[in-house]
Amino acid sequence: MSGPLVVSNKKSTKKSARFKDDQDFVEITLDVRDDGVSLQNIKGGDPETALLATRLEKRPSSLSLRLRQVSQELKRMTSSKKFDRVDRTKSGAARALRGLKFITKNVGTEGWSQVEKRFDELAVESKLPKTRFSLCIGMHESKEFAGELFDALSRRRGITSGSITKDELREFWEQITDQSFDSRLQTFFDMVDKNADGRIAEEEVKEIIALSASANKLSKIQERAEEYAALIMEELDPDNLGYIEIYNLEMLLLQAPAQSTHITTDSRIMSQMLSQKLVPTKEHNPIKRGLRALAYFVEDNWKRIWIIALWLAICAALFTWKFIEYKHRAVFHVMGYCVTSAKGAAETLKFNMALILLPVCRNTITWLRSKTKLGMAVPFDDNINFHKVIAFGIAIGVGIHAIAHLTCDFPRLLHATDEEYEPMKPFFGEERPNNYWWFVKGTEGWTGITIVVLMAIAYTLAQPWFRRGRLNLPKPLKKLTGFNAFWYSHHLFVIVYGLFIVHGYYLYLSKKWYKKTTWMYLAIPMILYACERLLRAFRSGYKSVKILKVAVYPGNVLALHMSKPQGFKYSSGQYIFVNCSDVSPFQWHPFSITSAPGDDYVSVHIRTLGDWTSQLKAVFARACQPASGDQSGLLRADMLQGNNIPRMPNILIDGPYGAPAQDYKNYEVILLVGLGIGATPLISILKDVLNNMKQQKDIEEGMVESGVKNKRKPFATNRAYFYWVTREQGSFEWFKGVMDDVAEYDKDGIIELHNYCTSVYEEGDARSALITMLQSLHHAKSGVDIVSGTRVKTHFARPNWRSVFKHTALKHPGKRVGVFYCGAHALVGELKRLSLDFSRKTNTKFDFHKENF
Repeated sequence: MSGPLVVSNKKSTKKSARFKDDQDFVEITLDVRDDGVSLQNIKGGDPETALLATRLEKRPSSLSLRLRQVSQELKRMTSSKKFDRVDRTKSGAARALRGLKFITKNVGTEGWSQVEKRFDELAVESKLPKTRFSLCIGMHESKEFAGELFDALSRRRGITSGSITKDELREFWEQITDQSFDSRLQTFFDMVDKNADGRIAEEEVKEIIALSASANKLSKIQERAEEYAALIMEELDPDNLGYIEIYNLEMLLLQAPAQSTHITTDSRIMSQMLSQKLVPTKEHNPIKRGLRALAYFVEDNWKRIWIIALWLAICAALFTWKFIEYKHRAVFHVMGYCVTSAKGAAETLKFNMALILLPVCRNTITWLRSKTKLGMAVPFDDNINFHKVIAFGIAIGVGIHAIAHLTCDFPRLLHATDEEYEPMKPFFGEERPNNYWWFVKGTEGWTGITIVVLMAIAYTLAQPWFRRGRLNLPKPLKKLTGFNAFWYSHHLFVIVYGLFIVHGYYLYLSKKWYKKTTWMYLAIPMILYACERLLRAFRSGYKSVKILKVAVYPGNVLALHMSKPQGFKYSSGQYIFVNCSDVSPFQWHPFSITSAPGDDYVSVHIRTLGDWTSQLKAVFARACQPASGDQSGLLRADMLQGNNIPRMPNILIDGPYGAPAQDYKNYEVILLVGLGIGATPLISILKDVLNNMKQQKDIEEGMVESGVKNKRKPFATNRAYFYWVTREQGSFEWFKGVMDDVAEYDKDGIIELHNYCTSVYEEGDARSALITMLQSLHHAKSGVDIVSGTRVKTHFARPNWRSVFKHTALKHPGKRVGVFYCGAHALVGELKRLSLDFSRKTNTKFDFHKENF
């Protein structure tokens, strides 16, 4: 193919590139802009041509280079007769081209100049050793794989030395970065064909499978390398010759299932229009830019803003009221503004010490969010954050109150003249205090100092770096951090509140009972909180559960299946508190419920990260018997079978309690995102959607009367997208049953599952090429994914979250989508930003909900 390629530099113009050869035309229409290039239309050519053309969209900064590469590739395709055995128009060709891209994205964009520069830095006597080859080409994390690639390229050129010159490296680089199908296939074949005889034996296939699995941290595939090698030989060597040739490998690649692991949209044009629409417009006027940012901030946070504003207004009003009151008293002439500031801060302290109990009254909050409409104006999901804000307000109040008294009020009183002290006699006695110790040893003094010390301990150990044990402290001090230290120190509040009431009663400047208002502030919140604790104690007492199943899965995840207490009702997305007296009779820990309301059991999945969870796992490990070979998990106990099963640890549960994820029923479309163990509340939602789907199907088939329905809130959800991102292959065992159930029963595609394993290099990387091929072959034959062990095919690397939102927006225009995220805090910002971007710039609205993880 040959012919002129015309590209205009004019802004936002469309031009076509024509390639001519013997009256065969391929016309590619591009939309060339300053900020990018998009593909508008393709006429002629095959799927491989289309894939090559789409590469023009990816790197607009090097447009001319990409155009030349595609032109050369199109020429090569028409002239090459090397692999005429297979029809290149098959849909699998596009898949094969992606699966055989032998370079990472980072390396592919660097260019020869960067590689040459690294050669000069790494070379020894003008030659690059094999041991430094991976560093030179950019495969830093896969030195073993890069070594195999080095050997393959050397064998092809007859190089026997363990090092290469710059010219030889240039040849290696050109082949590695050659995007042609033939070149990549030959490279892959050379890597497997260790003896360079043009044939691949089963042992060589097994070796490359094990190598690829090792590079991608897929231990289970590595263990079954022999089985998978036999599978490939069975497919490609039907005549039992004992070897395969390069054309057999090409047959596998071109005929493999063509379903991509990446998200695709139904309409290329819609996707491009949406992409262009989402490009942010730069506002040059700083005032308008600031006003727009402020408007967005208010729109996104108006619930939090009015609550915080009301809280600040009340604190300011109380401070001002007490400040003015004491300014008009005789004590002001002795102690001045020190006493007015101390008393103003004390008034805010009383209010905040009462208020801080309300956000942790979980039963009350659950009832308010479930039974009332207050959730429309009150951000109940932020109850813990508001608790922290109030704690900060208390810290400020304590600081002002204590400093004003200790460093100002008391010294001024000690140094007052007899005339100044005369009005103070009713409060401090006929004889003036003679030293500072007089104030400290009094009831008011020692209670106040003790309160400050206990508060400082609780506040310090509640900080994330102490609570999560992030500090590298000496071993003796390490025991003073962690969740246990946080839990016990926080329960010092019982002593603090007792001393606070005593401190508020023995006041120096107020002697009448009705002016000692501390107990008035605290009475109702303390009674409410006490009732909450009594309710929890009473409810957990009769909610002793029976252990039905225990399993310890890879990744140190302990799964507990428990009997459902009578009358125990919950919604998917909620959580319960779990207590194990064999570990600690006092500690209760929250865990998301992973079973669905329709299940006849209650389950939780607990990752053993901290001290309490580690002890819980150890307790069950002693009580459980080893799992048999056909059971998942390392340990298992079924209380319904056998008579010799040891006593299970006693488990109490308390709840359920409300959580952001329980609001999923309010949305027709839900987007669920879980990171690692953060998938637990979302799994419960999936199971509930699945159970509802089965129930509706039974009703339609007449197996259940339509009147026999749960008296639950109407089920609005009719479409669910689930994205689970995890680092370890073994994590997929946690919820294998749920994945398989969805794949089996969801014939209408209501639930769309996407599992991502981040230990595997992204699709198109050399290190995952064989895994991709093997995955397609195995799934086509058995319906089971080799990575997850479920019927759901696993994607590699991390999702492109913008593409995820784009896909959802295009599928559901005009809808309101509930986005529910649970996992590490690192992803919160990106998901929230994308939810806001797509809500503002498309007609699909995304409501973001974050689980407190």
